[in-house]
Amino acid sequence: MAVPKKKTSKAKSRSRRASAWQLSAPARSVCPHCRQAKVPHVVCPSCGWYHGRQAIDVG
Repeated sequence: MAVPKKKTSKAKSRSRRASAWQLSAPARSVCPHCRQAKVPHVVCPSCGWYHGRQAIDVG
């Protein structure tokens, strides 16, 4: 069985673990009503429409 010759430093082991925690950019879609970018399955922040109807009143 292989045995390490030297102790792995905290920086080396923590950076190896941290590689699994990388964040990706959130998904974007286009609002069919106002053509602005928005997050999928969420009310459009610029016009307030969701699923073909006015969900909230944006002033």
